[in-house]
Amino acid sequence: MKQDKNIEQLLLNDEKYEKFIKDKAEQDFNKIIKDARAKNKSVITDIKQVPKDKLFSQKATYYVINKRSKTTSYINGMQAESFLVDNYEREKFLSGQTDAFIYQDCYIKFHKYKG
Repeated sequence: MKQDKNIEQLLLNDEKYEKFIKDKAEQDFNKIIKDARAKNKSVITDIKQVPKDKLFSQKATYYVINKRSKTTSYINGMQAESFLVDNYEREKFLSGQTDAFIYQDCYIKFHKYKG
């Protein structure tokens, strides 16, 4: 009963209620930030440690060097998979024997997996 009166007084007093709401919102915000920081995504740079089904996903990054135009860029795993036309190269890649392959004038190398 006494607790109900305390809550009633808190609700009747605008300043205390505003402070209570502000503090509660700030606590919730800090909790969300703390949870977001706790979800630390791991970055794997060794191709042998990446799960085979994740090598050609959007979370995998590949480094591309174009020999003709002398440019470099990054592509995701799905794009890199489209450059793999030879099944033999694909099997070597999935088994971890190699982390790079050549397609026409492009040298494509595994860079990292973030997930």
